[in-house]
Amino acid sequence: MIKAQINIRVQKWIAFVSILLFAVKITAYYLTHSVAVLTDALESIVNIVAAFIGLYSLTVSAKPRDEDHPYGHGKVEYISAAIEGALITAAGFAIIYKAIQQLIVPSPVHRLDFGIILIAATAVVNYLLGVWCKKTGVKNNSLALISSGSHLISDTITTIGVVVGLLLFKISGYAWVDSVVAIIVAIIIIYTGFKILKASVEGIMDKADMVLLKEVIETIQINRNENWIDLHNLRILKYGNILHLDCHLTVPWYFNVHEAHHEIEKLDLLVKEKYGETIELFVHTDGCLDFSCSICTKQNCLVRKHEMVKQIHWNVENTISNKKHRVASVQG
Repeated sequence: MIKAQINIRVQKWIAFVSILLFAVKITAYYLTHSVAVLTDALESIVNIVAAFIGLYSLTVSAKPRDEDHPYGHGKVEYISAAIEGALITAAGFAIIYKAIQQLIVPSPVHRLDFGIILIAATAVVNYLLGVWCKKTGVKNNSLALISSGSHLISDTITTIGVVVGLLLFKISGYAWVDSVVAIIVAIIIIYTGFKILKASVEGIMDKADMVLLKEVIETIQINRNENWIDLHNLRILKYGNILHLDCHLTVPWYFNVHEAHHEIEKLDLLVKEKYGETIELFVHTDGCLDFSCSICTKQNCLVRKHEMVKQIHWNVENTISNKKHRVASVQG
């Protein structure tokens, strides 16, 4: 099963389970009339909406690229994550409003024992689902799944907070404990929503993933061959679960088109051995210049103009620059 299909299957489970958990939580609220439990139930409404938005975005992003979308449809996942983050943040503020109302005009709480059991059970299910979702998202480079998984794990934490609050309320008998716990949980929810919003905006703006860049460059550096004289202007863009790698590769100037293309194919094979078909390479080849000799390790080169001075160790700093490398003492 390809990664896009796996992502969609996971998201379908999230949507289905979210509906079941909401039913359990709303039942717990009607039994207890606890504002903290209502807080958890309101967030579950957000879970349901976000789950279906995520499902839609994953379905769209799985479509093959076409004339109107030459890089595919993966960017829709960032829009999905932005909507989810906005919904989570809005739910957090709504919960604070309700909790303040409860502080001003307290209402009685009933059947806490049963409510605690129901809410605790939903926490366990949410956590297991969130971990599975997030791991799948990281493995398949899906921001939509990572966002959903992070949201579910955060929901677990807030649910635990609700359970602890209900226990404290039961022990102490103070009505304000219920509202205070709801406000604390709401602040955590707002923070989670903000983080998801921030990640989605960064994705839409094509912010560089420095961890991924470092990983890719180290793979190329370890496996470089003598015909890859220089590497620069390297960029990685994410479109859903597809990665697009652009770079300039310097090869010997006397290589013909077929020979230069063969070097690109070797680079493509190297990267895809690690990342599979989820990565696409767009490589521009440059012919070496006189100053390239100082960094070139090619043996038995019949047109060498200068001795090799040192090999440039490729890293994030010197490969993302759109500038060919040279040794300062050698002019060209």
